[in-house]
Amino acid sequence: MSRVAVLKGGRSLERQVSLRSGARVEDALERLGHEVEGIDVSHDLVARLQARPPDVAFVALHGRDGEDGTVQSLLEVLGIPYTGSGVSACMRCTNKIAAKHAMLDAGLPTPDFQAFAEAAFKDLGAADALGAIEERLTFPIVVKPADQGSALGIRFARSPADVAPAILAAFSYSDQVLLERHVRGRELAVAILGDQPLPIVEAVPREEDFYDFESRYTIGRTSFVCPAELPAELTRAAQELAVAVFGLLGCRGCARVDLMLEDGTDELYVLEANVIPGLTGTSLVPQAAEAAGIGFDALVGRILELASAPVAAVGPGGA
Repeated sequence: MSRVAVLKGGRSLERQVSLRSGARVEDALERLGHEVEGIDVSHDLVARLQARPPDVAFVALHGRDGEDGTVQSLLEVLGIPYTGSGVSACMRCTNKIAAKHAMLDAGLPTPDFQAFAEAAFKDLGAADALGAIEERLTFPIVVKPADQGSALGIRFARSPADVAPAILAAFSYSDQVLLERHVRGRELAVAILGDQPLPIVEAVPREEDFYDFESRYTIGRTSFVCPAELPAELTRAAQELAVAVFGLLGCRGCARVDLMLEDGTDELYVLEANVIPGLTGTSLVPQAAEAAGIGFDALVGRILELASAPVAAVGPGGA
């Protein structure tokens, strides 16, 4: 069996979720017979990894440092294999703007959007362009930080008066903001394990307008249906679309693609891809795996099996 370092916690706004994911992963790995060290990621990460080098790192670090390629780059430098997507995929998926442009370029459906950097508002007068954006996207508009997960910082702007406050709120989470057409419909999540899609999970919030942070991590705030009750052709289309996004963005191991199924049209739209999906008691990937007959321990074991060795950099004249 392997010696596994579970990287969790850290300094992001998703710290508590990460600690919960990491604790569940540690328990599963121990039941599978591995030697496990849980590491709450901090300034001493490199020293701890060098003092007792693991055979592999299980990345359960959500948000900043964990999903943006930072810790993956460090593991590459240290020569430690790790779970999940590589550096470039993490960077693409974390930046929702870059991911959406990649999808548009590839002809994959994603809601119409506009994006702004904070500097554009401070220095270039971007606020004067809001009227044109509002006309193009129509209301309600979804306003979200460009690089946060777990629905952090997302606001609905239901009228022109709501737009500026929503943008200011989003800028408190990120220096880039995404304004996106609201797709009214059903929220679907497709987990990819290896190269295979798992059964689709539908999230149905009981109180909120959308699947927000509280709905995601508070037991009883959301109902989940898995497999989602969809016609076979829609199930197949959603899974194929998710696999296409997974491949386009360069994901590997285990990731989750979030979709909307629009009311009235049955059109599918990609919202985002998550390279380090949650593994808490309310998270979607474990539910999808369970529906596929894969228990939590087996899921964690499979993610570990899919860990990839660091990619060796090759300079000029290299092999």
